Amino acid sequence: MSDADKSDTTDVPNPFLPSPDDIQHWASVIGRAQQMMLEYALSQTNDGKTTATVMFDPSTWLENPATQMWAQQSSKMWDQGVAFWTSLATLNPMTPPAPDTATKDRRFADPDWASNPVFAMIRQTYGLLTEQMLATTRQLDGLDPAARAKMEFAAKSIADAMAPTNLALTNPEVIKRAVETRGESLLKGLQHMLTDLSRGQLSHVDPDAFEVGVNIATTPGKVIHETELYQLIQYTPTTKEVLRVPLLIFPPWINRFYILDLNPAKSFVAWAVEQGLSVFMVSWKSADASMKDVVWDDYIAAQIDAIDTVRAALDVPAVHTIGYCVAGTTLAATLAILAAKGEAERVKSVTFFTAQVDFEQAGDLKMFVDDSYLALLEQLSAPGYLDGRYMAATFNSLRGRDLIWNYVVSNYLLGNDYPPFDLLYWNGDTTNLPAKWHRQYLLDLYRDNRMVIPNSLSACGTPIDLRKIETPAYIQAGREDHIAPLASVWRLMNNLSGPKTFLLAGSGHIAGVVNPPAAGKYQYWTGDSKAATLDEFVASASETKGSWWPHWIDWISAQDDKRIAVKGARIPGKGAKKAIEDAPGRYVKQR
Repeated sequence: MSDADKSDTTDVPNPFLPSPDDIQHWASVIGRAQQMMLEYALSQTNDGKTTATVMFDPSTWLENPATQMWAQQSSKMWDQGVAFWTSLATLNPMTPPAPDTATKDRRFADPDWASNPVFAMIRQTYGLLTEQMLATTRQLDGLDPAARAKMEFAAKSIADAMAPTNLALTNPEVIKRAVETRGESLLKGLQHMLTDLSRGQLSHVDPDAFEVGVNIATTPGKVIHETELYQLIQYTPTTKEVLRVPLLIFPPWINRFYILDLNPAKSFVAWAVEQGLSVFMVSWKSADASMKDVVWDDYIAAQIDAIDTVRAALDVPAVHTIGYCVAGTTLAATLAILAAKGEAERVKSVTFFTAQVDFEQAGDLKMFVDDSYLALLEQLSAPGYLDGRYMAATFNSLRGRDLIWNYVVSNYLLGNDYPPFDLLYWNGDTTNLPAKWHRQYLLDLYRDNRMVIPNSLSACGTPIDLRKIETPAYIQAGREDHIAPLASVWRLMNNLSGPKTFLLAGSGHIAGVVNPPAAGKYQYWTGDSKAATLDEFVASASETKGSWWPHWIDWISAQDDKRIAVKGARIPGKGAKKAIEDAPGRYVKQR
């Protein structure tokens, strides 16, 4: 071989070998990742642990045998998943069958899932395995409906967790992002993950993007009343006249009240004020150890106290009420008690936002009321309250693909910046629950469905019989609600005795409620509210595009359309009830 030939072969760089600069850079990336993990580990030593970290340290709760088994199986499943998808990724490329274009799955939106033979094969193999697992679950013999529902839920959860998109080595988008950013995306994602581990909670948004009372929950008002369980907010009117009958809203204490006051464009509170309503909002206190003995009776008594406080403050005989989710369930019990005591006239009307009283068809949440789950809850609630992050994890698991794995990929694998999304901030702003009340609620309502059995339950010394409720009721349900399913909410129609109006809103538990007219989104259906069944109602229903809020305000006005001038007590703090502090108050900011 001539010298020229030798030169030609030695001077041409091998395209498959990284350059020295590349080797040095990636070594630096690995070193920085190790440093980040070391710093995190040091911050978790006993001397430096925060309360939140201790609470979410597996050593504090994995003593439960059921939890140990779950953890072991999950770890084994994850290891097997990594090995399986990695082995597929190393196979020689081959031409797979044409991908199923009829199925639209956002997880596989990257073009390489269809055009790259290896990734196309991984995707189709995953689809076949998932279909087989779900089919096998559905065909199992000897299972009662509840057990079968648990098996199907578990199968779907495992399938979502095992998706090849959840692993960096088998997600083409993650690989390309890592190459494009020279590893910076992986480091950023690792930082996101370590921060979440420190917080004990999966983040959907930057926790510092919003501040309650500054750029979220900003409708002007005053806290005019306060107890150990709640604060009462009165909002500042924006019209010269208001409806004589005020509106009192009871949000669920599982979440913060400001889901109804996210920002001026989305705020139900601000919109209701603009319609000429005197609006009051209950802001529940997040539970702490001092509330270990709080039970359902206390929340019912608090609702009655709030009703009477507003009546006295404005010198009116009655109030309109709204109960959202669990607060709506409780409001039904409150109305039954008032009716039994001959005091039903204190409430002019009741509106139920996605609320249930009959839990026979309560959906996937019924799977979380078996003995093993209740035993785990008791262990987690040792301080006398359940940390709200556990409840958030439970609700997120109902839509694990969207609310867990989607963010694992986006936040941790791709290293994306967090979106400044107020709804997701609210979703992560958890509240703690009194342990005794929470257990009572799961047992008496979700498991034993006692609320619809007349006089089976009592509160505040009075038996609960929903048939006694004759208060005019507006019942709103979400067509795609997975927390309070449509069929379950409909059961309210069977248990109340007064005039009832049923409205079916597009979307689900949150977007179906928080749908301002200006947004021009979704739709709603109205029909024969005297229909004997939900199917009959749906058959009679007609669709209207947009928000259902205008339909509701027309219904409210039909109950009593008399208006009065805004003066005196109609202005927060100007009546007998003096202002304690500005809205949104202290309780909503407590963690």
